[in-house]
Amino acid sequence: MSERSAKRIYLSPPDLNGRESELLMGALKSNWITTLGPEVEAFERDMSTYLGVPYAIAVSSGTAAIHLALLALGVGHGDTVLCSDLTFAASAFPIRYCGAQPVFVDSDRATWNMDPAALEQALSEMATVGALPRAAVVVDIYGQPANHRILADICARYQVPIIEDAAEALGATCEGKKCGGFGEMGILSFNGNKVITTSGGGMLVSNRASFIAQARLQASQARDAFPYYQHSCIGFNYRMSNLLAAVGRAQLEGLDQKVKRRQEINSRYRTLLSEVPGINFMPAAPYGRPSSWLTCVTIDPALFGATNEDIRLHLEQHNIESRHVWKPMHLQPVFAGCKIYGGGISESLFAEGLCLPSGSSMGDADVERICEIISVLQKEKAGTRLHQRKNILVTSSSFSKFVDESAGG
Repeated sequence: MSERSAKRIYLSPPDLNGRESELLMGALKSNWITTLGPEVEAFERDMSTYLGVPYAIAVSSGTAAIHLALLALGVGHGDTVLCSDLTFAASAFPIRYCGAQPVFVDSDRATWNMDPAALEQALSEMATVGALPRAAVVVDIYGQPANHRILADICARYQVPIIEDAAEALGATCEGKKCGGFGEMGILSFNGNKVITTSGGGMLVSNRASFIAQARLQASQARDAFPYYQHSCIGFNYRMSNLLAAVGRAQLEGLDQKVKRRQEINSRYRTLLSEVPGINFMPAAPYGRPSSWLTCVTIDPALFGATNEDIRLHLEQHNIESRHVWKPMHLQPVFAGCKIYGGGISESLFAEGLCLPSGSSMGDADVERICEIISVLQKEKAGTRLHQRKNILVTSSSFSKFVDESAGG
């Protein structure tokens, strides 16, 4: 079997449990297939119960949820909003939708999440000039919970509300509390590559009914309560369909099992690659339990003998998908010129980091295949370097002998 004909291993494919078709067909038979409907309402209730957060609105994407959260906090033209630097661009794009300016905050090396020291520096400097941000978007990166207690304490001193971007962290916990339930509002994503999926969708949750009420109004084209179409504010078509909500309810039933499997995959990677020089894993925060959405490593080229890009390309030759860690927001062309507090850690993680396949449908044999390919590559690189060093020594010795003989002649 050729390398490319081997079974494709994707980074994080959907993992269906069989109940999706049952609930989906039920929604189809009800003829309630458009936006809103009983499945949407049930999905919102189910998620509220799971997270322990009383109010929720299901929407078309996690990006839409962030946009609605920012609007609920009154973010508008001329405002600034703090945002984690190491994240997907969807965490920051809605800041621009509102006409506001993002200010990025670096990661700490211990968790890869927003660095409390850099956050403190940012808020202190901004307070000094009387220009505090309207909000802060704190990301739980790769399913690792941010240090929410410390970050919340810092923001509270400056009266800056937090939006928790838990798009990658459904099923993770921080000090025993489920991610998504921190801050003034939390957002979730149900994109096809997330722990659970509705094929596309998201959710906004909060302990404050007024935030969700405003978001619900604006997500539904901001139609006023009249028997005709009247609009007193700008609205958006951010609603989730009844069909997608049915899929989400089925997926939510298996959430804990999916998270458990991703954690097992992460543990297996750590065991099998523990003896491979130059590979280090994303640290586990001591205050929480990650969802292990993706297993991430950093590569030291001097020890491994190849870069993260070399490994990515090598895995691709074997029909295995991997990916660089997120390129920091302050390095993105679209955010050129935006202020960054710190930046060195997120830059180094991007330069060294690689995400390995982590889908909950992966078998142990898949993990073993990936680890074997990586281990063999490292040994080949080590053998090549050893051969090169021997050649250098032989060449150097021959040259020294030639010099000595020439001097003697």
